[in-house]
Amino acid sequence: ITQIMKKLFLYITLSFSLLAFAQNEQLAQYYYEKGDFEKAKIGFEELLQNVPQNTQYFLRTIDCYQQLQLFDIAEKAIKERFDKYKQSNLLVELGYNFQLRKDDTKAKVYYDQAVERIKKNPNEIYSISNAFERKVLLDYALKSYKIATELNPNFNFNYQMGLLYGQLSNMEMMISTFLDEAYANPQNAIRIQNQLVRFMVDEGDAAFSEMLRKALIIRTQKNQDIFWNHYLSWFYVQQKEFEKAFIQEKAIYKRSPESLTAIVNLAQLAIEEENQETAKEILDFVLENTSDLELRIQANSYLITMKIENTSEKDFVAISTELDELLKQFGTSPFTLSLQLIQAHFVAFNLKKPEEGRAIVKKALELQLNDYEVADAKMELADILLYEEKFNQALIYYSQIELDLKNDVMAHEASLKAAKTSYFKTDFAWALKQFKELKSANTQLIANDALEYFLLINDNTMADSTQTALKQFAKGDYLLYQNRNQEAIAQFQAILKSYKGQEIESVTVLRLGKIYEKQGDFDLALSQYQTIIDQHSDGIYIDEALYFSAEIYNKQLLPEKAKPLYEKVLFNHQDSIYFVEARKKFRQLRGDANL
Repeated sequence: ITQIMKKLFLYITLSFSLLAFAQNEQLAQYYYEKGDFEKAKIGFEELLQNVPQNTQYFLRTIDCYQQLQLFDIAEKAIKERFDKYKQSNLLVELGYNFQLRKDDTKAKVYYDQAVERIKKNPNEIYSISNAFERKVLLDYALKSYKIATELNPNFNFNYQMGLLYGQLSNMEMMISTFLDEAYANPQNAIRIQNQLVRFMVDEGDAAFSEMLRKALIIRTQKNQDIFWNHYLSWFYVQQKEFEKAFIQEKAIYKRSPESLTAIVNLAQLAIEEENQETAKEILDFVLENTSDLELRIQANSYLITMKIENTSEKDFVAISTELDELLKQFGTSPFTLSLQLIQAHFVAFNLKKPEEGRAIVKKALELQLNDYEVADAKMELADILLYEEKFNQALIYYSQIELDLKNDVMAHEASLKAAKTSYFKTDFAWALKQFKELKSANTQLIANDALEYFLLINDNTMADSTQTALKQFAKGDYLLYQNRNQEAIAQFQAILKSYKGQEIESVTVLRLGKIYEKQGDFDLALSQYQTIIDQHSDGIYIDEALYFSAEIYNKQLLPEKAKPLYEKVLFNHQDSIYFVEARKKFRQLRGDANL
């Protein structure tokens, strides 16, 4: 028993000392991050006494000395440690200590000594380059990588060197190094593309994009490898220049006609960005060049969907006939589920025959479908039930999708639709709870949509606890959902008359603007947005009014008039979800480069 007690006592003592040690480390780190270097120094010195070989504690201690301008103490400590452990990175630390004293000559001596170490043993590169990068001595880090690579051709530091060129604003070398690396090691291509996108969108400007475009074109011309056509196509997709991406994809297909899947995906991207002209051209090319049943169905599905979106009532008979003919041609099977669901939606929402639409979906659900196909069909069924004001039945199907495909994008979409259903039936408390959760969804579109409705309900409930105006507004939104646009316009105009000057006014004007814009009445849409700009400039919809107005001028009327509107989004609304797009389009209009 005594032996067991001794062991237990030892175990408890050890546990307590480990816990105390971890707490001391946290405390020292806390003071360090807070900028209380005097207390942090004491903490790290104590930790270093207990674990002298710990590099992290040593570097933190030195950093504290330097922050407190105790350069002599720091120098002595670094030299002693260097004599003991002979670690090359300490030469960088010693040089940096002199640099902080404004003694650049001595600093250079030690930096050069560190670089010389690499010449003697190229494996030293890892600790030395790391030390240079930590101290933001980028030129030395670059020099180190170059020397190591010359001495040992098996080393590959292209990615690190590309990043350093970027940090040093040497964009030409950054692009060149990254592209060489992507070609030599295609497994790194995605990582490199992510870095290039960062410069194209977050940090760069149109000049960078132009430089990258030229570099890719030169490589495409010099080297016949389709790798470069793929890369150039990727670049044009980032720029949303789908017609140029399509030229590259056609070139790839002519030389390697294995699959048209990439081209179909390109059409989908063009549709998402509302470039329907290019999408149609791409899909026509697909239909001319493939006998693959799945691709033909996919292409036809996209084409008929675009037709439906841009149609008026006089074309309904022709579209009905076309849908019937497509399903006759391809048959009713799981392969044609997309066409069956398009037909069901068209019959319910456009022809206003929801019972027939439901019957089409119910028939589709009898086929041998996989989980995702079942979810697709259930989503359409729920949408039609919602159209019929069968709110609770719609909610049942949406929640089935949420349960069956947990954490999938489709499950999030079903959650959003369920939240909107609660909103339409004016169960605002429940809808608000759901929108609040969806604000942090992984999919940006869903998160943005949820945020919009969350703010709408929240702001208007605070302004009017009876939610009278909000109920009227939700009714207008529901009429829009049902494709009853004229009735929706009348509803929103009635709200403007009854609740003039109240919280609901600005969002109602915005809704009207979007409806007019969708109907192609751009002058009327612009007048709505102008009302927000003039009368609600301090509200939450001002960035949308500016951006939507700019888009109408840019795409439909006078691009020159769009420029000052994009500029206002840039200078006054940096937190807007439209900021990045506004910046890109503003630069294009300003003519920063021939994009």
